[in-house]
Parts: sequence; C-alpha cells; structure tokens
Amino acid sequence: MLVFVACDFSASKDKQARELVNQEMRNIDWNDVDAYPLFENCDETLTKDGQRECFVNEVISHFSATLKEFEFILQENVASTVYVDFIVDREGKISVQKIEKDRFIDMQMPEFDGIITQSLKGLPPLAPALKRGIPVKTKFRIPIQLNTK
Repeated sequence: MLVFVACDFSASKDKQARELVNQEMRNIDWNDVDAYPLFENCDETLTKDGQRECFVNEVISHFSATLKEFEFILQENVASTVYVDFIVDREGKISVQKIEKDRFIDMQMPEFDGIITQSLKGLPPLAPALKRGIPVKTKFRIPIQLNTK
C-alpha cells in the first residue's frame, strides 16, 4: 500500500510539473527577444531598445561605408528605398533572405544584390539574440535609402 501511494504522489507531481511548463510555454512571447544581437562595441547592459538601436546603427553604417566604396554609373537619378531582409542565426552568422527593390534599381545597378550580400558577410562578429538566456535565430528588415539627386 505504501508503494502505491508513493507512485501516485510521484505521478501527481509529474503531472503538475508538466502543466506548469505548458502554461509557461503559452505565456512566452515567441515574437520578441530578451536581448538583441550585439556587436563587440555595443554595450550588453543597454536596455533592449538601446541594444536594438546599436545593432541597427552598426548595420546601416556598415552598408553606408560599403556603398560609398562603389561607383555606380546611372543613366537616371534614383530616389528609392531598398529593403534587406536577413537572419542572424543562433551562432551569430548572418544570411540574406531577400532584397526588395524596384525594377529600376535592378536595371540600373544589377550588381547591387551582390554588394549588399557581401557587405553583410563583412560585418564584424556578433553575438546572437537571446530568449530566456538561449541563443535564438532572429529576422530583421533594414531599409536603405538610395538617393542620387
């Protein structure tokens, strides 16, 4: 009889633990991270918004520096926004998912996608985003303003 009660008590504790875990999993916002990917010069003690701002500023300044190195010969003025979708994986590696731009940019600057992809690959090393202390994959969309006027 004593063994039966002990097994029943153990099964009850196991069931309660599973219910608590399931409830906690339902409460997690899986569309948000606790810490953004960080470059070496970004302060990990910043607020989450500060981390995001540092990350975005680093990526944009890197794009700017890369694009200034190239001389594009255009037949017409360009005033457009390009959207770059990329992923930072669990190891902090970046991969381009999609570059959204209008046809005019494709015709005027066919090498643009390759330059942007190489620019992202040339970023300094970074730590991945964290969710509950665990490295997670994150997706970003960065706008790039192109203006030759």
